[in-house]
Formats: sequence, structure tokens, C-alpha cells
Amino acid sequence: MKKILSLLLVSFVLSACTSGGSLTSQRWTQRIPAENAPRSLSLPGEYQQEGEDGEAVPLSHEGLGPYADRDLAALTGQAAQQLEEGEYVPPVKVAILLPLSGESAALGQSMLQAAQLALFDLGANTFELLPRDTKGTPQGASEAAQQALDNGATLILGPLFSSSVKAVKPVAARARVNVIAFSTDWTLAGGNTFLMGFMPFAQVDRIASYAATRGLTRIALITTTDTYGMAVERSLRDSARYNGVSLAHTIRLAPEAVYNFNVPDVQALQASGAQAVMIAIGGQQAAHISFILEEAGLDAATLPRLGTGLWDDPALAVDPTLQGAQFAAPSPVMRQKFEHNYSAVYGTAPIRLASLAYDATALAAVLGKTGQVDQYTGQYQPAFTSVNLKNKNGFSGIDGIFRFTQRNLVQRGLSVLEFQQNQIIEVDPAPDRF
Repeated sequence: MKKILSLLLVSFVLSACTSGGSLTSQRWTQRIPAENAPRSLSLPGEYQQEGEDGEAVPLSHEGLGPYADRDLAALTGQAAQQLEEGEYVPPVKVAILLPLSGESAALGQSMLQAAQLALFDLGANTFELLPRDTKGTPQGASEAAQQALDNGATLILGPLFSSSVKAVKPVAARARVNVIAFSTDWTLAGGNTFLMGFMPFAQVDRIASYAATRGLTRIALITTTDTYGMAVERSLRDSARYNGVSLAHTIRLAPEAVYNFNVPDVQALQASGAQAVMIAIGGQQAAHISFILEEAGLDAATLPRLGTGLWDDPALAVDPTLQGAQFAAPSPVMRQKFEHNYSAVYGTAPIRLASLAYDATALAAVLGKTGQVDQYTGQYQPAFTSVNLKNKNGFSGIDGIFRFTQRNLVQRGLSVLEFQQNQIIEVDPAPDRF
């Protein structure tokens, strides 16, 4: 078996906007202790090692042994030859657009710190991160994108909100720069824009197929009349055809009227002969619906509860009517390690979306070291092309394996999770390859 390669923990350059808007640069030389360093993101398919059975195995940091300090081992192709020969490779500049001021500043700051953590783990001295403040507004996002491009960004990570992504798309398109946004608004995917957010499509298919293996083939759906609810219903109908499942009954509730779920709705569920119910609603609204069902005699044992990634919420895990409920979401195993490392470094817990910033930044750092020198211009070109981003073998990150589809939407390998004794427990592990 070929030796496992490593990605060295090294210093990196962080360029940021101060509160006054001026551009400053700061060189980071502090290293995160090895025991705290998250080690998770693997190289894309063509840079994977060969396993004993001849199949590609994602490169990782496990069992690196004497190779743990070889930065050149992380580099491939012409770029590696250049560094080995002592030639200069200019910094790869990647922007990350986040709401660093305004109402969502705490959210943006947590994601930025996760991005910094990724670079401490996977970065190199030829990678420059350009954080830019979107101020949480479309205009701020557009201005932040243009400023980053003017400063040489060759890839944009973020922004977060769908309205901001919509504002950034044309700015990046004019510069022929790809965007990996954190939004879940799948209507914005396409062209130069890739979406990294947690989508419901694979979640619905994963939990429906798992339910079928348990003999739950007649599933009722309680969802909302908004875009998310319609997407879930469409996904469940598509999944049902492939998994031998039938949609027994559908109840559609206006988002502002979920608490109006009542006795007639329950009676309709009972009459449908459903063996399980998927509640594609999150938070206390989901808990309310489950409580109403139990009060009507449909407890979780009588009518098992199924959910989407909206249930990836510790607050729901303690609800007595949801014990035994199952849903599909990224595996919590790797994320727990990330959360531990984040807390050890920053002294506080990360927000849930912070892992998106970590994975996107780590992906950029890896692809930034696997580019090549343009034979016509002589300039180094990082591997930020659509072809490389759509690598069919995918990547492995904090939230498990992921890849981008031909529609530029993220596809993830998901676990089946269950609420047990007020905790979220993994009952069916996520796949380790596509």
C-alpha cells in the first residue's frame, strides 16, 4: 500500500477588514497543539491513496507516523515541483464572506473562527484567507465580493444568506470566479455558484429508505406550504418509488399556522393506515405536533416519528414524545471532535453552521495546493475549477463525505440518528464513500 500523505500544520496569512473598513494583514504563527488539531478533510479522488483491495481510499491524518511533518507530501504535480526546486509560488487568495457586523455578527464570527481553525490544520504559507464583512445585507455582500476580487481572490466562500448569495452571483460571474455559498436556497445553485448548506433532499431519501428496512412502508407526511415543505414532499414522493414506500397521507400547514394542527388532522392520519409519520418541521413546532399526536393516542410506539435535518437539535432530544424518533443528518461523531477542538482553542462552543465554514475552507486549502502552472501565462492556477469541485469521488470533512452534483448542489453521506434517553444517538452510520 502506498504511504499515506500528510497536510502539515503551518502558519498562514490572514487578511481582514478592520471595523473601519481598511485592509490589514496579520501573519499567524501560533500552532494548535496536535492533540487539539481537527484532522478530517481528505484530498479529492485523483489524489487518494490506493487500498489493499485496489480501490481508492480517502487520504486522512490517521496513522501518519513519520509522514506527519512532510508538507511537500501534501502537494502534487507541477506546484510541488516548483516548491521543491525553490521557485516562488504566489499566495492562493480565497475570500470568505460573512456577516461580521450587524444582527448576525455572532454567527459570522463563529464561522470565521472555524475557517481559521481549518487553516491551522490544513493551511500552508502559500494560502491567504480574505475575510470580508457582508454586514448581513445584499448590498454589503456585493461590495464585500467586489473588494475581495479587487484584492485577488480566486475563489469565494460564502455568503450565508440567500439574498446575499443572489447579490454576489453576478459580481463573481463577471470575474469568472466560483462561489461556494453556505445558503440552503437550492434555487441559487448553478453557473459559478455551488451550495454547501444542508439540503433536505438526501435527508428525506435516507430516512425513508431506512424506514423501509424496518418494514415502515406506509408513511404519512406533515409539512409546511413553503418552499422547504414542497421540496420535502416532492423528495418523499421520488424516494417512495425507489424504496417500496407509499405516501399514505399528506397534511400541509401554513408556516404561521403550524400550531393549528388539531383533532381533524389526527383523525385523517388514523384513517390513512400510516405506519409512520414524517414531520418535516423543526423546533418547538415539531414537539407540539408530536404532543398532539400522543394526546390522541398515537404515541411514538404506535406511530413512529421520522424527521429531516431540522431535528438535528439537542433541544428536541429531551422532548418526551419524541423519544425513539429517527431522522437523517450528518454524523455527529466527527463534529463532536471538531466542537471539542474549537472550544479548546476559542473557549466557547461553535454554532452549528460553523462546520460548513471549516469544511469549505479546508477544501479550498486542499485544492489550492493541487493546481498547476498555466503554460501560457506562467502563473500558478489553483484547482478551483468546476471540474475539480464536481469531483465524483467527493471529499471527506467534519460533516462526513460530500460532493457537488452537476447542478452544483452538495450531496452528503448521512447517518440515521435517534433520540434516545434525551440524547442524539447514531443508529445507522453514514457511508464512508459514494
